Amino acid sequence: MQQSADKSLISEENQLLLAIADGDERAFELIYYRFSKKIYYFATRILQDEMAAEEVVQEVMLKIWNTRTTLATINHFESYLRVLSRNIALNTLRRQAIENRANEKLKSYWKVEGNDTEERVILQETKKLLDQAVAELPPQQREVYKLCHQQGLKYEDAAKQLNLAPSTVATHMKLALRFLRNYLKQHGHLMVICIILKLF
Repeated sequence: MQQSADKSLISEENQLLLAIADGDERAFELIYYRFSKKIYYFATRILQDEMAAEEVVQEVMLKIWNTRTTLATINHFESYLRVLSRNIALNTLRRQAIENRANEKLKSYWKVEGNDTEERVILQETKKLLDQAVAELPPQQREVYKLCHQQGLKYEDAAKQLNLAPSTVATHMKLALRFLRNYLKQHGHLMVICIILKLF
């Protein structure tokens, strides 16, 4: 009986993947609900960071949607998800390590004494630049960013508040963070960028 149930689940899963490959957003929502928590807990074990794990979930789901035309060629979707989640989580760790090294290097140039005024100026400049970047976001992305990143809501909670699908919230958040990073790199100097990167 269990083997029959497993085959039925696999068959349903394959049908969903084929539907997603054809651009069916409803099928994508079902896959999202079925696997997002598994990805989240898996990423949390690797990263030891809930917010970073949420980012992994959105990156994985965005990758699935963006490469949906290839889904029909995947024989073991859950294994594929596990490998994809692991790779993205490990890339996140590498990025964090690079940012930490940049911060450590920055400290070596930072005056230990007498820098209170300079620090306040830099922090004010940082906040001003970030506010400018957020103001440039499209309205929906800006709202999602404020709810998830500034207020700390999970994607599911923000989705309920905005009457959107969690996967849509995840996509908006991904696009917002990408825009903010690019904006800050273009408009900020090194010290400000290093401070702001810690916010992401």
